[in-house]
Amino acid sequence: MIYLSEFFFPDADREFDFRLSVKRTCYDSVYPFHVLSARGLARLEFAPVTILYGGNGSGKTTALNVIGEKLGLKRDTLYNRSNFFEDYAALCHFTPRSPIPEDSRVITSDDVFDFMLNLRALNGGIDRRREELFEEYVENKNEREFRLRSLEDYDRLREINLARSKTQSRYVRAMLKDNVREQSNGESAFYYFTEKIREDGLYLLDEPENSLSPGKQRELVRFMEDSARFFRCQFVIATHSPFVLAMREAKIYNLDENPAAVRRWTELESVRAYYDFFRDHAREFD
Repeated sequence: MIYLSEFFFPDADREFDFRLSVKRTCYDSVYPFHVLSARGLARLEFAPVTILYGGNGSGKTTALNVIGEKLGLKRDTLYNRSNFFEDYAALCHFTPRSPIPEDSRVITSDDVFDFMLNLRALNGGIDRRREELFEEYVENKNEREFRLRSLEDYDRLREINLARSKTQSRYVRAMLKDNVREQSNGESAFYYFTEKIREDGLYLLDEPENSLSPGKQRELVRFMEDSARFFRCQFVIATHSPFVLAMREAKIYNLDENPAAVRRWTELESVRAYYDFFRDHAREFD
């Protein structure tokens, strides 16, 4: 099923024209301007399953967030955005093939993490509750008068710098990562996807492989393939997991190329690296 047929991002010329029209000069960042245009990504044409592949900084998450913002899709957690995010989204346009279903949504790894964190909190499995860390995040984020006076202040300084550099969800994840790693449950993460993904929907997934073992990733792939084939779902997925990249009939955009190009999953650099590694060690599996 295809609900979203095409999506258009502003090219470098349109971005330049917009910047000339803006009199505001006091902002440190104009994100998401110049991210996707730097990759030559001006248009995406969608299949029932479309995958955005690329390394860190390639713009795949930015593209998902812009599409989700423009379409007004539901989402559970906040995401990084600047004062120019709405301006950028206003320069984008899209072509629907069918009306976008109301329950369509964006699903990120932060959503899954927060869900798992809530489960751990309800079960008493985390030493420090999420709400306490949320309050700590706000306090550290707004700290302006902290002074480093002794070595004992380094932990406090680290927390303040962490809060200033990360979103709320990522701050909580960083502060609890050791505890969560010991107690995380792939079944809970998989359950989150099966609860949020319903029939008749457009779903934007940002790195769904996070928190899932290889076995659970393959199970999620089968679930998404069946959802697209039998239950009228459309997926746009940002990933670098070889299991997700190998989804049947997926259309893959390689954002590591400039301009971004459609490629087969077996042509992608990270997949070739896995292939070469296991080929070199093939005898060890005999």
